[in-house]
Amino acid sequence: MSLDRLVEEVRRLAAQEVEGERARFEDTTRHLLEDRASALKSIQESAATSTAQEAARIRSSGLARARVESRQLVFEARQRAAERAIADARKRLGEFAGSSEYPALLKELYAHAVGLLGKPLKLSGRSEDVSALRSLAGKGATAPEEIPILGGLVAATPDGRRRLDLSFDELLRRREDEVLALARGAGAPG
Repeated sequence: MSLDRLVEEVRRLAAQEVEGERARFEDTTRHLLEDRASALKSIQESAATSTAQEAARIRSSGLARARVESRQLVFEARQRAAERAIADARKRLGEFAGSSEYPALLKELYAHAVGLLGKPLKLSGRSEDVSALRSLAGKGATAPEEIPILGGLVAATPDGRRRLDLSFDELLRRREDEVLALARGAGAPG
């Protein structure tokens, strides 16, 4: 082999090796670019999904918060309506206690108390009703006691073991649910 041929053969082999390395380099570069593009696409899809999920969670949380606030407002409105209904009932009972029909009611309440507890009775009532209660109890009865109530009376046996509260306050306390139901039926929220 001549020297020229040997040099030519070395050049040819070197060119083949360079070409093989270039092809491997291009193939590796192409794979890296494809992997990078795939990873980038996956990251973008994941980010879009998690952003959509976070937005849905925020919307859901906002809706839940709005529902709770709405329920709270409805509850507060009902509470205010209930308070107004009870205040109105107390006012009407107070007005009735000042009416001309009230003494007749006191007589009926006294008769009911006597029927349940017997005589003699220890009576209590408003300061405005003390004289009426004294006349109902009759001579020799214990002097009626003044108590802060809207109207009506409280009767007890002389020994205090049995007691009957026929005051407007107690009536209203016992019938509060009915008063509230009537108020709701009359247009209050409920």
